[in-house]
Amino acid sequence: QVQLVESGGGLVQAGGSLRLSCAASGRTFSNYAMGWFRQAPGKEREFVATISGSGSTTNYADSVKGRFTISRDNAKNTVYLQMNSLKPEDTAVYYCAADISQIATMNSRRYDYWGQGTQVTVSS
Repeated sequence: QVQLVESGGGLVQAGGSLRLSCAASGRTFSNYAMGWFRQAPGKEREFVATISGSGSTTNYADSVKGRFTISRDNAKNTVYLQMNSLKPEDTAVYYCAADISQIATMNSRRYDYWGQGTQVTVSS
């Protein structure tokens, strides 16, 4: 069993930055690929970014490419999402998720464990 706890959300003005963290407990963290997803009110959950277990492979949604950066520190059992140049359309609840396959994937169905989410609100 893996527990995931997100933190770092909040209210920020457009153009600002936030860094989200997701702390994992349980089994060996480096065995998991990690992903960030988001869900805005009235919309389906969507893929944001993913990183392989080793950290060597990353992938991003086109809507955040060049603005967001996913990274991980396996010694700290933590994955991060650095969000720069934030836009009002980035407003959503952000979730981190773990996939035991170690392969970075955009497919939310592949993820085995999910956190409770953290709210990010970007004002215009």
